[in-house]
Amino acid sequence: MDARSGWIWLSQGECMDQYGEFYDSFDFSEGRAMLRISADSNYAAYVNGELAYSGQYPDFPHYKIYDELDLTKYCRLGKNHLAIIVWFYGKGNMSYYPGRAALRYEIWQGERLCCHSSASTLSRQSRSYQNGRARNITSQMGFGFAYDCTREDAWMQGELAGFRESRAIAQNMPLLPRPVLGLERKAPIAETLLKNEGNTHFLMDLGREEAGFMMLEADSAEAQDVIIAYGEHIVDGGVRRKIGNRDFSAEIRLREGSNAYLNPFRRFGGRYLELFAERPLTLKRLTLVPVEYPVKQAENQPVMDELQKRIYDTAVRTLQLCMHEHYEDTPWREQALYAMDSRNQMLCGYYAFGEYAFARGNLLLFSKDNRRDGLLSICTPSKDDLTIPSFSLHYFTAVWEYTRYSGDLSLTREIWPKLESLMQVFIDRLENNLAPVFSESCHWNFYEWSEGLSAQLFHWDEKRFDAALNCLLSLALQAMDHLALALDRDSGYLALAEKINAAIRTQFFDEKRRIFVNSTEDDHGSELVNALAILCGASHGEEAKELAALLAQTDNGLTPATLSMRCFPYDALLKTDRARYAPWVIGDIDRRYEKMLAAGATSFWETEKGEQDFSRAGSLCHGWSAMPVYYYHLLLDHE
Repeated sequence: MDARSGWIWLSQGECMDQYGEFYDSFDFSEGRAMLRISADSNYAAYVNGELAYSGQYPDFPHYKIYDELDLTKYCRLGKNHLAIIVWFYGKGNMSYYPGRAALRYEIWQGERLCCHSSASTLSRQSRSYQNGRARNITSQMGFGFAYDCTREDAWMQGELAGFRESRAIAQNMPLLPRPVLGLERKAPIAETLLKNEGNTHFLMDLGREEAGFMMLEADSAEAQDVIIAYGEHIVDGGVRRKIGNRDFSAEIRLREGSNAYLNPFRRFGGRYLELFAERPLTLKRLTLVPVEYPVKQAENQPVMDELQKRIYDTAVRTLQLCMHEHYEDTPWREQALYAMDSRNQMLCGYYAFGEYAFARGNLLLFSKDNRRDGLLSICTPSKDDLTIPSFSLHYFTAVWEYTRYSGDLSLTREIWPKLESLMQVFIDRLENNLAPVFSESCHWNFYEWSEGLSAQLFHWDEKRFDAALNCLLSLALQAMDHLALALDRDSGYLALAEKINAAIRTQFFDEKRRIFVNSTEDDHGSELVNALAILCGASHGEEAKELAALLAQTDNGLTPATLSMRCFPYDALLKTDRARYAPWVIGDIDRRYEKMLAAGATSFWETEKGEQDFSRAGSLCHGWSAMPVYYYHLLLDHE
């Protein structure tokens, strides 16, 4: 960005959960008007009172992103009003790494700088948004919002009550262009009224799972407060608004007369909206305005029967609903980028969309994470101290798969130092060629949502070694070896993986039961661990064939793999005998996903238990469950 623009904030200073309003004007004559903008934490830009764009790319203070946006269609000849609202979160969470409250912008017409941020930019703290509310929707998503329509004025058209000059913010950071495309707003969804009780309680059905900005239009005879809740189901008779300390709602104060409000910051994910009013009102619209990442489905699709086509289309929609600034686990509850979840999503996206730039942006963002222990944070970007060590190992697989599918070596070259340092964290921990689990309170030794593989254990009498962690380490080393060879670098990673494989078999294989056990403290067997043992090469030959036959049995005595990890048993079976097990994999997918469709799913669930799982907080749209896309492309015939 140009040196004439600078970082600014409100003259009164910053506070947690604060909304700043910034006003400028510019003259437009011809050509294109381009806005360059960056903010912490989120922004919405309006031209002549019309929302043009919103949505700061999630980043870090040391990896700061700006957008370049075409404002031309919003401009008129002569003077134009530029209004920018910046929402500063001020508190880190699993999806936000906090910096300083700040805004920087420029508008260009060709080579002419029309206006730019400076201390002379007029600003004020928002009157309509409640500042300092600091009330979470969920701890992963962060704050919700409250808006007061009675305090609206015409500041976006230049009537500037309470505005004053801004304060220059002294910070010098590299500014980089957004690494992925911007989101697109679609037409508001045509909602269906399911319930109206006394014109004070309304329940709306959007028809299917959606993700977007809440839009409200209502007439009220007097000023009053309303609560709007959102959710994915109505098995309780209405939206399940409160679950533990989570509150899936927003608060709006209506003024007397007509009200129209669109929130441009916080995406809601779900199918149902429910409004609770103090007194009767006339509800005109209560819906979502979808925001989507712009991708198109690949034309080359597999040959599928009717059921498989329904599963495929629903899986692709699940994937798209979990694509915004980056891949996210669920648009309802978290909207967070996880290394394991996104690896599955990327693999599906390569086939569903034939597009690689979005995956590249995700993988690059991971590389900017900078924890004290050298691992990847639980999500990215994140200020949360929690991490899942095994997810750092999935990252290597994701980078290798991206490189293999896209043919792009530039990402690997750019992030190679991060890959090396991340791998060294695990190598430095090896004892007799096995890595013990991480034992600090910030380390969640999670592998998947099944018994014995999801517990957050911090203290034990003796050092523990987990089979899943070491199998994943072996696979990560093999991925690193592939990447090193692609870059013409010397590598000892494969040789180390072979040593770890030998140690895995010695430590974890139960000769009597002919299975791999979970850990040195857990002699149960699981489908995940035994699949990983095949995939990493700790088990091979006839032994691997025996394990594959066991994995393909319905009642095999092993702890079942849940939806998030079923790809590993599938891959183990296909590695052992593709011709034999391909029909089994397809049949297993068809059977499991048909049950969700029969239950009314319009997107696929976090687990097969649906909303009942996780203390009645199971997600009904989860990105990792798009995996049928990959296996249908891999195993079914193509036209």
